[in-house]
Amino acid sequence: MEPARVLKILRSLPLLLPLWNRRVCVQRLWPSSSALLRSTALELTILTGHVLLYPSGITQERPVPCPPREAEGAPRLPAGKHDRPVVLLHGFIDNRSVFVLLRRALAKHGRRHVASLNYSPLTCDIREAARLLGAHVEELCERTGQSEVDIVGHSLGGLIARYYVQRQGGDARVRTLVTLGTPHGGTRVVPAMNAHPIVRQMRPGSEVIAELAEPAPGCRTRFIGFWSDLDQLMAPLETACVDHPDLLAHNVRVSGIGHLALPVHPAVATGIRQAIDDDAALVSASGSMSVA
Repeated sequence: MEPARVLKILRSLPLLLPLWNRRVCVQRLWPSSSALLRSTALELTILTGHVLLYPSGITQERPVPCPPREAEGAPRLPAGKHDRPVVLLHGFIDNRSVFVLLRRALAKHGRRHVASLNYSPLTCDIREAARLLGAHVEELCERTGQSEVDIVGHSLGGLIARYYVQRQGGDARVRTLVTLGTPHGGTRVVPAMNAHPIVRQMRPGSEVIAELAEPAPGCRTRFIGFWSDLDQLMAPLETACVDHPDLLAHNVRVSGIGHLALPVHPAVATGIRQAIDDDAALVSASGSMSVA
């Protein structure tokens, strides 16, 4: 099937599915069995489309040339909400194709610099992946003339981005970090995957998780953690919440969708866009946001 046709199918999913999948709303923590079945069906549909699109995202993204600054050494440009670049970082054994709909939604609403970073599925260390992200962010800032970026990380991608921000000085570059279904406290699912070193680093009590729990005074980055009550890859579910006394963090609970739907669902995309655009609303928020 042609990638363009797959993209059209994915974009039309919220219209083809019943009303309960056209909205992401706050509900009780324990969903009904019917909600779980509907979410599972949606996850399988998204997985099918993503498998078809996966080959299109294997190669690294080509950087889009930006207009040169007037003179070498000119001061960096002040970033308006649409000038600040957005970096998209995928999850475990995935690639940038998972963000095909999100990046289009961001571009449609004025984001001029949206960049995706692929890291190898053979990556065995979150710390090393974070260093790669840091180099990518520096290159992007230099190319665009901006001093800060926003990052959206799905699953493991959010954990890599948090390590960069919290442990490698990335808070000087990252204005807002949005995580989607990221195991901030570690997840216990799929014990058979423990053979992979990076999976072991995502377990509760790992060295990486312990490092992220250490004090982080003065961290300048704002954190927004989207977590779903039907995310079957998060055990416990609340591990996808950012919970640290030194971090400015707001967690967004969504209901009715699972792990794979978080970077795809249009209501979540709207929430992400609002999170990175509306500084004042987030600063005054009470710790949760509705993306209904």
